[in-house]
Amino acid sequence: MNDPLSPQSNDSQKRLLFALALSFAATAVYTFFFAPQPTPPGAEGADAGVVAAAPADAGTAPAVSPEGTAGAGTPAVTAEAAQALPERKVELQRQEVHYAFSSEGAGLAAAVLQGSKMREQQELSLAQGYKKLFGEDIPPAPQMNVAQPVAGQPLPLAVSIEGASPLPANLRYAVTEGAAGSADGVTFTGRSGPWEVVKTLQWPREGFELTYTLQVRNTSGQPQNGELQVHYSRAIDPNFEHAPSFFGGVGNLSRSACWVDDELHTMSPGGDAPEAEDSRGQIHYFGIDQQYFVSALYPLEGPRAGSCTFTATPTARQITAAFPLSVAAGETVTLRFGGYLGPKDPDLLAVVPGPAVRQAAGLGDAAFHPKLENSVDFGIWAVICKVLLAVMKFFYGLTGNWGVAIILLTVVVKLVLLPLTYRSMVSMEEVKKLQPRMEEIRKKHADNREQQNLEIMKLYQEAKVNPLGGCLPLLIQMPVWIALFTALRNSFDIYGEPFIGPIWRDLTYKDPTYLLPLALGVSMVITQKMQPQMMDAAQARIMTWFLPIVFTATLLQYPAGLSLYIFTNNILSIAQQYGLRKWLDRNKPQTGGGTPAVAAAGGRRK
Repeated sequence: MNDPLSPQSNDSQKRLLFALALSFAATAVYTFFFAPQPTPPGAEGADAGVVAAAPADAGTAPAVSPEGTAGAGTPAVTAEAAQALPERKVELQRQEVHYAFSSEGAGLAAAVLQGSKMREQQELSLAQGYKKLFGEDIPPAPQMNVAQPVAGQPLPLAVSIEGASPLPANLRYAVTEGAAGSADGVTFTGRSGPWEVVKTLQWPREGFELTYTLQVRNTSGQPQNGELQVHYSRAIDPNFEHAPSFFGGVGNLSRSACWVDDELHTMSPGGDAPEAEDSRGQIHYFGIDQQYFVSALYPLEGPRAGSCTFTATPTARQITAAFPLSVAAGETVTLRFGGYLGPKDPDLLAVVPGPAVRQAAGLGDAAFHPKLENSVDFGIWAVICKVLLAVMKFFYGLTGNWGVAIILLTVVVKLVLLPLTYRSMVSMEEVKKLQPRMEEIRKKHADNREQQNLEIMKLYQEAKVNPLGGCLPLLIQMPVWIALFTALRNSFDIYGEPFIGPIWRDLTYKDPTYLLPLALGVSMVITQKMQPQMMDAAQARIMTWFLPIVFTATLLQYPAGLSLYIFTNNILSIAQQYGLRKWLDRNKPQTGGGTPAVAAAGGRRK
């Protein structure tokens, strides 16, 4: 499903394509018709390193052992008795993630990722940007909490049962720390009506993965049917997420997500929920897909029949996966899920479930792989994005700085395009020589624009000149710009990575001082002025000033890494144009005054 509000969506890429294509489109129109055209507006084994920090609570009811479950003839514990248990908080701190659980709902109260890059993307105002520029400290964004509960809604990882004998999502559970007698997790046991639910969560020694086992026992003497619902949600702080707009930024809205059958379905605020029929089928995984992070659960044994329900508001994202449940009297049904709550690092996502999880769950090497790496969506630019990222990773390995890696990428692209740039400049110089005859045609057919254009095109054909030759390098650069933009908006490798100084601390976020895009605009004006002018003075002024202003205004809210690339490209273009022009002037034939290309073709063109 194509979500138009997602930074990974085709619409976001189209907005940038429109902005980048503006200069080329106008150049082509002017070249052919010589008149300005209106511009459109623009997430195993025992681990002694896991700390279970749950203080003793004299008022906490003793944990209920799974072996002590009620038999078919034993009266079930009432919901009122279960709710009489006091709420208890359990914290489990690991190197990568700090988890907090609540016994009310037996779900996550927090899952806070650790590390300098594991933060919300910080929004800086213009004033804050200049304060940082002059050395004032601005508090960093908070650590990324991928399981922030939504008020009044089931906790992440909470379960409920719908049907004739419902089980509430906020049921209070007894807690046993150390899953299955070990120190690597936690077990929750709850009873309501005919149901006894045992939830076991375990973590391997390292990483962002977990296993989540649900055991649902029917303690009554009658078969029970219903729908088991697994909930995941995340409260959103609007200060750290915003919708896209043409001049207001590309947006970074997270999405409720569910992969059903062969398609990923998502929902963001303002978007329509997927059709009920589309969200019903074999569920591969479900969770919350954020820009650089993902929180996802998936059936360990492989896709499972069920359905997903989506909710997305400006302050919350929710996803509920429902699975048919049928339990005979006294029997137990077990569902096992794997989980990943962490960054969208393709290297980590590609091996989910990891070796430690497979070992803990008793799965072989051929275990089901939920393809979470597909949540890193480069769209139609995937091939170019992966090539650019590979080149930048190589240079990052050499320099240790992603900004320098982007600059070196620009140099490589310019070198690859150097032969084409040379031919482009030769073509522009040839067109420039036709200017006097073109002016004569314009004067001769001043009242007949159609005849004027026909005569000019005939002149191009006679001189064997391609008027668009000068635009070809720009046209080829556009896919590179769009692919780089897409990579910056989806690659966790570059997220939160600095260039230099106190302000360019995140190449995937805009320059808060706007100095870089403004410098880009100035360099674009210089580049336009150095190019051979193929238009009259009025049209040349529009091309020289108007297009750079619109282009700069568009890029003010775009990632600083993209501005850095285009600015570097402009600087290299200025040097390239200066050097090539000097070389062309030195190599002109002594007679005829043509360029080397003309001389090689047999002399002066008529």
